[in-house]
Amino acid sequence: MIRAYLPAIVFVVLGVGLGVVFASLNSVLGPKPRHQRKATSEPYESGLPSEVKKTMRFGISFYLVAMLFILFDIETIFLFPVAMQLKTFGTFALVEISVFIVLLFVAFVYVWRRGALEWK
Repeated sequence: MIRAYLPAIVFVVLGVGLGVVFASLNSVLGPKPRHQRKATSEPYESGLPSEVKKTMRFGISFYLVAMLFILFDIETIFLFPVAMQLKTFGTFALVEISVFIVLLFVAFVYVWRRGALEWK
């Protein structure tokens, strides 16, 4: 039973071992900062420079537009394979993709009418 898992165990041990070796070598041989400035020690998050107040927040519309972009981007991922193999899939796939596009268009109109695409 253990022989079946032996290659996986060897790869895990080798991966962890190499990670520890490289991390150790980096801490020993890597460059050491002589002095650390305040700007380089602070985290850089969300594309905001560290001079911006920590209390600044993004509006909900930013996240809403980002989620809608992902939704309609996934639509393209679903449409591309069907478009490439439409002759193979036949009329059934064309009808199903048409229903899919109509449903997404209805969702798009709903989101648009609700004002989710307006940047305030």
